[in-house]
Amino acid sequence: MAQQLIRRLSRRQLIQSGIVAGAAWSASTGFAAESKNTALGAVITKAVPATGEKLPVIGLGTNNYSVTAPDEIADRRAVLERMPQLGAAVVDTAPAYGRSESVIGELVAGIGNRDKLFIATKVTAPSGNLADGKATLQKSFENLRTPRIDLLQVHNLTGVDELLPVLEQLKKDGKIRYIGITTSNADQYPQMLESMKKHRLDFIQVDYSLANRAAAEQILPLAIERQMGVLVNMPFGGRRGGNLFAQTKDSKLPDFASQIGVTSWPQLFLKYVVSHPAVTVAIPGTTKVSHLDDNQQAARGSLPDAAMRKRLEQFWDAKV
Repeated sequence: MAQQLIRRLSRRQLIQSGIVAGAAWSASTGFAAESKNTALGAVITKAVPATGEKLPVIGLGTNNYSVTAPDEIADRRAVLERMPQLGAAVVDTAPAYGRSESVIGELVAGIGNRDKLFIATKVTAPSGNLADGKATLQKSFENLRTPRIDLLQVHNLTGVDELLPVLEQLKKDGKIRYIGITTSNADQYPQMLESMKKHRLDFIQVDYSLANRAAAEQILPLAIERQMGVLVNMPFGGRRGGNLFAQTKDSKLPDFASQIGVTSWPQLFLKYVVSHPAVTVAIPGTTKVSHLDDNQQAARGSLPDAAMRKRLEQFWDAKV
């Protein structure tokens, strides 16, 4: 019955009706969240559509990992060491993030927990320069100190057509496990949609938050249709949504947040994001263990259902 209903509705109608976050939609697409037990409690996971591999829904963004000061290095080491202890796995970086790849590679090698992490990075081919793209790829393997990268993504859609054949060959050779494309700019959504329709991708990465829901109009539904995993950058705001913490600085959580086990604004923002059935993992930027611990609580307990998602959207829209 649920599958027949979904077939009769357009993607836009699904979003507007709230079914996109409901059990019927999740069951029919295979995007339903599951749990993985850890010493600290069950962690919510979602399956990578291409393989069924389960990933914890809250990961780590590392745009601010290009540091040299000993105290800052120590803070980031603590985060990377703590992550798998909390049941988290996905670490997303990029050559464009300065020294981030090198810092992560050195720290993970020192900790010795590479096998417990899912490491994603990115590559570009500006002006279609494939030689530069290949050189960047080689450097990423060296910086991350790993013979295999879990996910390689074409960053900001720069050189998609040129680079994807190279990534596909690396995947066949066993040097990377998944391939994808990224953007954090709504101006690139038409290009992303075109690439999603044209290429067989394992993942996309896109900006999405409670205040920045534009990706839910076409990109997230197409990801479901095309069976592509989704990483979400900027879950705490973005160019369209602004800094959500600045907008809630002096505000109390809504009373109904307790219904989904939320005790902080970061948890509320993250639970909203990962409750969308297209979303596989959210990757908030995190440099402090205290922030990591709080964020990871969003990967426990229950996620908002369709009614709760609608209530959160109405709450936010009225607030701002």
